[in-house]
Amino acid sequence: MQTITQKQLIDKAVSLLESGTVSWVIGWEKGEFDYDITPAVFKNAEDVKEKFVWNDFCGANFSKYLIAQTGKCEGKILVFLKPCDTYSFNQLLTEHRFDREKVYAVGIPCDGMVDISKVKAVCGEGISAISCDGENLSVTTIYSDAPVLVKTEDALLERCVNCKSKKHVAYDELLGEDGDVIDSARFDEVAKLEAMTPDERFAFWQNELSRCIRCNACRDACPACTCEKCVFNNPNSGVENKAAANSFEEKMFHIIRAFHVAGRCTDCGECSRVCPQNIPLHLLNRKFIKDINEFYGDYQAGAEVGSRAPLVNYTTEDLEPGEIFDRGDLDA
Repeated sequence: MQTITQKQLIDKAVSLLESGTVSWVIGWEKGEFDYDITPAVFKNAEDVKEKFVWNDFCGANFSKYLIAQTGKCEGKILVFLKPCDTYSFNQLLTEHRFDREKVYAVGIPCDGMVDISKVKAVCGEGISAISCDGENLSVTTIYSDAPVLVKTEDALLERCVNCKSKKHVAYDELLGEDGDVIDSARFDEVAKLEAMTPDERFAFWQNELSRCIRCNACRDACPACTCEKCVFNNPNSGVENKAAANSFEEKMFHIIRAFHVAGRCTDCGECSRVCPQNIPLHLLNRKFIKDINEFYGDYQAGAEVGSRAPLVNYTTEDLEPGEIFDRGDLDA
């Protein structure tokens, strides 16, 4: 259960709309199921009052939506940002992807979002209703007579289990209390992969990436993927195929994407959250983040507007290849 209530967010949105401070609101609305919460654009107070939703399934990061929506709206757009969203917000501003003057950002606290796949692992498919009382999720399915209780803390998204920060780094107005940057264990899984032999790592990723159906959900949700023309949609690129033609293409799509966002990824976890095959894509990005921290010093993309990532900020103190690999590694 979130500490900020749905009513508080609705009241704030309606107040800003009616005062003329904003013209549109980016928020959440219910989809087909109780857990199917989807981003939506509200253009009047009546729609906000009727359709706006805020609960433990509002995981979507709204930062990327500002790129398209600020160009359509004549006035300002209200956007609600969870702490992790604000890092993506700043990173997109650094890359000049939207007009800051056209956005009214309200920071909201977040106690973690629920991963429906974890709920289904306990309750099975056919969920007809789901609600949260704070500590537990009450889940009703079409196959059971009584609700099944699932502890909320056991069903959180991976990015929430290993949350990097409860602190908002960007907002015009803050609702509720701000938190702190967290010394999380988010690199522990990366370290486990690093401890594997090359053959073991290859087998791990071969197994994970073989499930990819090239739906492009990870690319479409990623705040760092904002190219107007993606190489994977370019018929002249040679890699346009929506479905992988062979195992090489199967791997290269995600490897190329990981390199594309290196130094810019804020570790928001959207790639893994939206993946219908539950591939832990965030681990590819975290490997780059971990390496950058170890080779160049701690760096958090999006912590400050205008900050330059080590990969695009050459200094004479930069590492030489020989400082990373020994002669034996290079020869191998």
